[in-house]
Amino acid sequence: MSPRSTLAPVALAVGMLLISMVSYQCGASLAKHLFPEVGAQGATAYRLGFSALLLLLWKRPWRRMGNQRDWRVLWGYGLSMGAMNMVFYMSLRTIPLGIAVALEFTGPLALALVGSRRWIDFVWIALVVIGLALLLPLRGHVQTLDPMGVMYALAAGVGWALYILLGKKAGDAYGADAVTLGTSIGALLAIPFGIAHAGSALLSPTLLPYALGVAVLSSALPYSLEMIALTRLPARTFSTLLSLEPAIAAVAGVALLGEQLSLLQWLAILTIIVAAAGTALSVQRPVLIEPLAN
Repeated sequence: MSPRSTLAPVALAVGMLLISMVSYQCGASLAKHLFPEVGAQGATAYRLGFSALLLLLWKRPWRRMGNQRDWRVLWGYGLSMGAMNMVFYMSLRTIPLGIAVALEFTGPLALALVGSRRWIDFVWIALVVIGLALLLPLRGHVQTLDPMGVMYALAAGVGWALYILLGKKAGDAYGADAVTLGTSIGALLAIPFGIAHAGSALLSPTLLPYALGVAVLSSALPYSLEMIALTRLPARTFSTLLSLEPAIAAVAGVALLGEQLSLLQWLAILTIIVAAAGTALSVQRPVLIEPLAN
């Protein structure tokens, strides 16, 4: 087999993963445009509700439902997914998209580094601390981030870590249907909050196409491309490329939302990206950072 024929599938998989990350951040940007009409709660209800509907119609998991399943793990996975999406969108109300994703990344990074004993792991931990020190609202000037927005983003990171831990168990029990069932449970959590906040505005015919766009860009398209990439890329390569997501989010925020970041904030995002890439490259056990969770 020629080197060209060997590299072609890998290059295609890398391209699909990059497209999936761009699609996901475009979906988040589109969701933020819905905030003035339905709030972060309504946008979360749109995203999870339509995503669940699309996945249920596509996968039809009820055909494979058995009796010997761990429902507690599945519900924990689904509720963590719903809560994670909710608090992430809540953070986007007051802080830029790229910063919110970078702060959220600290959850899976902490999970990947827990129990670290090697010196190189402490380098990645130090980079995360430096990045957080540059981002957290510790300085009294005009570019200080909103504390509540930061707290919501960090809470989303905790939710992402729980999503990873419970998602692995749910995946072992339910296979490919875990995502569909978990998304449906997450929608059950998010929709009541969306209705309580936005009420009948959620049924506005002018908003429904945008809501469907959020679901497709944030779930249907990236999940499909991501699954293809997962089958063609080594886990380490996949996770290293995934570390680009905060940068993609920051660019999407600047290009699509008109957000502006200071030089220090760009530097903070870069340090977290380097920490994520370094962790993926040096970790000795299976990498725990999973894609497209937020």
